[in-house]
Amino acid sequence: MQDLKQRPISVFREFLDSEAAGGIILMVAAALALIVANSPLAETYFSALHAYLGPLSVSHWVNDGLMAVFFLLVGLEIKREMLDGQLSTWPRRVLPGIAAAGGMLVPALVYVAVNRNNAAALSGWAIPTATDIAFALGVLSLLGSRVPASLKVFLTALAIIDDLGAVIIIAIFYTSGLSLAYLGAAFAVIAGLVVLNRMRVMTLVPYLALGVVLWVLVLKSGVHATLAGVALALTIPLARSAGIGHDLDHSPLHRLEHGLHKVVAFLVIPIFGFANAGVSLAGLSVSALIEPLTLGVAAGLVVGKLVGVFGSSALAIRLGLADLP
Repeated sequence: MQDLKQRPISVFREFLDSEAAGGIILMVAAALALIVANSPLAETYFSALHAYLGPLSVSHWVNDGLMAVFFLLVGLEIKREMLDGQLSTWPRRVLPGIAAAGGMLVPALVYVAVNRNNAAALSGWAIPTATDIAFALGVLSLLGSRVPASLKVFLTALAIIDDLGAVIIIAIFYTSGLSLAYLGAAFAVIAGLVVLNRMRVMTLVPYLALGVVLWVLVLKSGVHATLAGVALALTIPLARSAGIGHDLDHSPLHRLEHGLHKVVAFLVIPIFGFANAGVSLAGLSVSALIEPLTLGVAAGLVVGKLVGVFGSSALAIRLGLADLP
């Protein structure tokens, strides 16, 4: 009888510990959002997302606040791999960067080619350059252990570089209210974080406190606030001291990464999926689907991304600029 009582708990824990669990929950949240957005609850759903909690709407808190935590975790994982993992050599570090560059350039060119006769639509060339990193990694996690660790690291690095590239493109070409004063203050905070790292401060509290300040400054600057998460991650120390290796109990990076993993997988990402996947299909017509702008985005994301990522990766490996993951 005791075994029967314990079994459901054990099964639930096994599910939470499985690599695919986060991806499954994300897909369920996204599907639920799509259903709600096309149901009688649609008005309530969209009203809730646009309701303000303090200075920001719920949607902004999710996309700029919670996702900064997601980018912090991904940044920690990438830093760990660069210092002590699959990306520890330059040829392996170069490949995700080249692949991401190809994955941004080719989709933009495909979009421009499709919309070359539409001057108004040409300004949207940056739309297919972005990759939704949360959904990309969620889908990847569904494959679990069937995906080699080296390939997961490569795709994670590619996705985050691609996403950051899109944020930079938006900041340069599409942000009119960029505040250099707030940006300067943000760089000053980053400098402070670097100083803490160089002084080998191993307590997480000062890093996280400055990280919150950095997030506010980046948000106020007009740049996507998720960049603050990546910047903070790169300053978190990996090892406690020269005499202690990359030990889980003593490494601030490992401790923070371990502490954030389940929070991000089972709270942050599902909330993001539910808040962003709810697309209303009401009034959608066939004519709207075959407009050059729509076709340009679709062709850029489907064809352009594949050709750009695989083509640039193959070329880099062929030229000896990078190694296979």
